[in-house]
Amino acid sequence: MILGWKVTKLKINNLYGENLDLIEKGLKEYFPKKNKYPETIIKAMSHSLFNGGKRFRPSLTILTAKSFGKTGNDVLPIACSFEYIHTYSLIHDDLPAIDNDKMRRGKPTCHIKFGEDIAILAGDGLFAEAFYILSTKQKCEAKILIKVISEISEATSVRGMVGGQTLDVLATKKKLSPDELLLIHRKKTGSLITAAAKCGAIVAGADEKDIQKVTDYARHIGLAFQIIDDILDLKGDEEFLGKPVGSDLRNKKPSAVSVFGIKKAKTIADSEIEKAKEIIKKISGNPEGLIKIADFVNKRTY
Repeated sequence: MILGWKVTKLKINNLYGENLDLIEKGLKEYFPKKNKYPETIIKAMSHSLFNGGKRFRPSLTILTAKSFGKTGNDVLPIACSFEYIHTYSLIHDDLPAIDNDKMRRGKPTCHIKFGEDIAILAGDGLFAEAFYILSTKQKCEAKILIKVISEISEATSVRGMVGGQTLDVLATKKKLSPDELLLIHRKKTGSLITAAAKCGAIVAGADEKDIQKVTDYARHIGLAFQIIDDILDLKGDEEFLGKPVGSDLRNKKPSAVSVFGIKKAKTIADSEIEKAKEIIKKISGNPEGLIKIADFVNKRTY
């Protein structure tokens, strides 16, 4: 499994190029210094944050900002904050009370290595650090920063990710309608992805029409992203996923596969990606990077 994940990381590096190197540099630069805080919590947070990952959300922030003339450095604190938040959500999702996953990216999950108590605190710590990074490292006008913090807060709240995660937990062992499942996916996964793109556009100074186009684009790829995750959970290669497949089936959680079947689920994902690409082509900036990452969402095998 470790070997497969190393190959996966090489594929990601080829896709993101310099963006990935910049993100990794930022994640390390903003991380709490080891000699100032309890060693155990720093190790637990580090174990999950620096354990590979697609870095999809921060890349989306950077690519969006670049589409409107900014550089990756201009939005790096915001981009990294999304990865901190995403990692926190994975640590908590992996806990025995939710998905009970023992492997993540080819290594033991945080609670397996450090215990449930420290894993919960590691997730909490990463979530708090995200807002510390935003409020102390991001350089932009105060009104823009307040807008960004508002967007991220909403996306991660009961209005977004946590609300979706709650619906997902409550759906265990239940049969959902297509609309109920898609609502969970749009909130649980789509909310943070949408915010990642939207915040890149906001800081880049895009006008309201372009921000709306970016938002609509990201909503479509966010839904497609989770549908593909559902398919990979059943049909993916464990060596390249870095974790065992079949989590949804074991936990009796509804997924796009159980609700639609694999063929229709993939058709829906295809449609969402095409809609996203058609929307983003109409922005006043350069959509090339955002089109490329949309294609990656749909064709990925990890």
